[in-house]
Order: sequence, then C-alpha cells, then structure tokens
Amino acid sequence: MTQLTEARKGTITQAMEQAAAHEGRDPRLVAERVARGVAVIPKNKARDFPARVIGQGFLTKVNANIGTSLSRTVVEEERDKLSAAVDAGADAVMDLSTGGDLHDILAMVLKESPVMVGTVPLYGVASQLAAQGKEVWEFTADGILEEIQTQAEMGVDFITVHCGVTEKALKVLSGCGRIMGMVSRGGSLTAEWMEKTGRENPLYERFDDLLDIARAHDVTLSLGDGLRPGAIHDAEDRAQVQELLTLGTLVGRARDAGVQVMVEGPGHVPLSRIAADVKMQKRLCDNAPYYVLGPLPTDVAPGWDHLVGAIGGALAAAAGVDFLCYVTPAEHLCLPTAKDVRDGVLASRIAAHIGDLEKGVPGAADRDRKMSEARRAFDWETMFRLALDPQTARSRRAGSEDRDREVCTMCGDLCALKTFDRAFPCDKEK
Repeated sequence: MTQLTEARKGTITQAMEQAAAHEGRDPRLVAERVARGVAVIPKNKARDFPARVIGQGFLTKVNANIGTSLSRTVVEEERDKLSAAVDAGADAVMDLSTGGDLHDILAMVLKESPVMVGTVPLYGVASQLAAQGKEVWEFTADGILEEIQTQAEMGVDFITVHCGVTEKALKVLSGCGRIMGMVSRGGSLTAEWMEKTGRENPLYERFDDLLDIARAHDVTLSLGDGLRPGAIHDAEDRAQVQELLTLGTLVGRARDAGVQVMVEGPGHVPLSRIAADVKMQKRLCDNAPYYVLGPLPTDVAPGWDHLVGAIGGALAAAAGVDFLCYVTPAEHLCLPTAKDVRDGVLASRIAAHIGDLEKGVPGAADRDRKMSEARRAFDWETMFRLALDPQTARSRRAGSEDRDREVCTMCGDLCALKTFDRAFPCDKEK
C-alpha cells in the first residue's frame, strides 16, 4: 500500500496525521488531497521520521541538495551539510553524490536525516561506470532499474527520474536554438545514452517497471525536467513544453498505478513569465505538486544566486509552486560549503513564506502579525522565536550597544515608535 492508495480508501495513516499536525490542518484534508494526487507525502515504508505533505493548499516546502562530486569527496563535509540544512529548516535533502562509495554515503544520509531524502539514481549508475573507466553512457535499462530497486530498499523517499527526455523531445530540442542546450545532468546523460544506442529512453519505455518498484516501497516519483532551460533566453521553448506534455501523461499513469508523483520545473525563467510557467505546468500535469529549482530570473549574479533564487522562488510559490529546491551562493561556481547550504536554505525558506502569504496558506499571516505585535511591544524574545532565522537575529541583537534597552542601535533614542507613543499616548493605550 502507498499513501495514495490508502487515502483513496479513506484511511488516515500515521504519516497523514503527522503532516496535518505540522500544518495545523485536519488529517482528512490531507488525505483528500493526497487521494486526488494534488498533494504527496514522500515517505518510504522503510523509514521513520515526521512526515510532511507537499502540495495544493499546504505550506511551501524547501529542499536542500547536498552530495560529493567526482572532484571532491569528503564524507564528513556532507554530514556537516546535512546538519546545516536541517538546522536551517529544510524540509527535505537530496543526496546528489557522484564521488566515493555512493551507497555508503546515501546510507549515512538516510540514517542521520530527520527529513525526507531524495536522490537521482542515474547519477549513481553513471558515477560507478566512470570509476570503472567506462563511458558513462554504457549503462543498461536493467542496470538503472536495479539501482532504483536498491535505493528504494535502502529507504529513499523520492527519486528524480528523467522519463520525459524522449526521442520526440530531442528532435524538438534540435530546432530550438538554445544557448545552453541541456543543463540537467540526468537529462543529458539520458540523451547521450539515447544518441549512442539509437534507442528510446529506457525509463520512458519501462515506466511500468519503474512504477512497480515505486509502489512496492512507496517511493514518490519526481518527474525530472531534463530539458529545463539553463538560461532565461531559453525559457519556455518548444523542447521544455514538449517534455512537460509527456510528463503530464506520465502523471496520470503513476496515479492510476497508485504511485505518488510530482513534477519538476525550471530553472531559469524571466520574472514576468514565472507565474505563467506555473500555471502551464498545473494545467498540463493535472495540478500535480510542482517542484522548482529557484527559479532564477537573471543569469548575471554568480555568487549571489541564492538571492536570485529567493526572488524567483517567492513569485513561483505565490503562483502555486509547492516545493522549492534551494539555490546556494556557490551555484554555477563550485561545490557548496556547509555555510552555503545554510544560506541557501534560509533564502528559500524566506521565499516560501512570502509565497505562502500570497497564497493565503493558513497560519502564514498569523506569524507576521505576531511579529509586528512583538516589535510594537519591544518583545525581543518573541521576535527571535518568530524569526525564520532566530540564530542570526539573536546574534545581531547581542552585538548591539543597545541590546539591554528597548531600542535598536539604528534609531537609539530617536526611535520612531517611542516618538509616536509620546505624541499619541492614547493610541498606545488602545
């Protein structure tokens, strides 16, 4: 049984109760939306952690990518990144490791993570081939399915699979005149395999086999955007739309099979077109939960892409995106540090909260109102508690010359609130 099949029977699972409690919502509402496929609860049967729901009408969730590379493999650094992501409030982490003993690294992440864990299984297959001195495109359909089976048995909660990179989509791509071509690692590896072998995408051809594995372990499928734009110039071209059309069909097949499914999206999108991109995905994919990277509305801010992603992410979340994949200051430049991970998570959490305010998600506006009331009362402890980043807020305040006074150092005795209270004392009494 999966969360989807249980919800369709009207069963309220423990995971649904946990997810509802986190949201402050009725578990029956969670079950109803999971049953319709507009929400998912990524939670492998083999894992035990507080479940979260991703989807329509719920708090926007944030994912943090961690993982080694072929150039740098220091497992302790990945442990630190995992801790930094969780401490900063990430709802999920994806282990995207490509260097070292990938199963040992994944086992560590699964053991120590108190949140959802996702992977891209194709990375593992390609990396193993590279370590053996073979061409990365030499994997087989059976090989990738065996890796998915292994990871499902290990306890992975959701997997990115690039099933929409089809022969038809690649033909469309060839006439798009993109600047960046393909920027998805999994998508490009799949495309190279198809070009070298002359065959159709193995995960598209054997989608039913993939569904059997996912259903057996209740692994949520995250249908990857292998043809996502990697530059705002390339956004919303015919290749991206063609892939999305295929993913919409696969969403229906997954739901029919009782498998939870969400859809991934770009990437680089001009600011004025982010909302339209979200609406297009929701329409073509029957309101499946939408999971986006960023998005990034400009290409010229390396070193600050976590802020670019927060700007795009706020608009995307407000338009209906359900799951934000963070962007760190290291994006496009290097492997992120633990500090980069923390900064990326917090930037995306700010974006998610702004989006929740616009969507009217229950509880979001209450937090802002309580913060305003605490500021009005100079209640610093309540302000710290309500802050998305209490650690930084408390630290900055502790370093202030006025830390023991009912003012901030910026205004001091010229505090606007105190001036207002002197001028209009009756207002304060109200």
